[in-house]
Amino acid sequence: MLKRFIGTSTPDAGLLFARLAGAALLLWVHGLPKLLHWQQELARIDDPLSLGRGVTLACALFAEVLCPFLIAAGLFTRLACLPVLFLLGVSMVLVHPDWSIEQGQFGWLLLIVFGTIALAGAGRWSLDRRLAGA
Repeated sequence: MLKRFIGTSTPDAGLLFARLAGAALLLWVHGLPKLLHWQQELARIDDPLSLGRGVTLACALFAEVLCPFLIAAGLFTRLACLPVLFLLGVSMVLVHPDWSIEQGQFGWLLLIVFGTIALAGAGRWSLDRRLAGA
């Protein structure tokens, strides 16, 4: 039992946990509120790249609603992490540059989680692995 717990599948279990937990937090805290309150969000969303509020909100919804589902499933995982990382980076650097580390800790932690997943991949327990035939 102990050998199985500390064996080679442990990194895959960790990646699965990171994918599911990170995706759930991003969707629950950021994605669903934007989706459910589209009009209110449209009126107050920052537009740091001057794309227009509608385009900015649509991009945020893509990164915070669709991408978490792909990441949780382990489907196109590394690719799905890129919009999330871009959105978080823009948010932390351009929208909230005045935040202290403590004020922005949730965003920084999400950057760490999704950055790790982007670097490591989805792991063995993913649709990516099944599509690859491994």
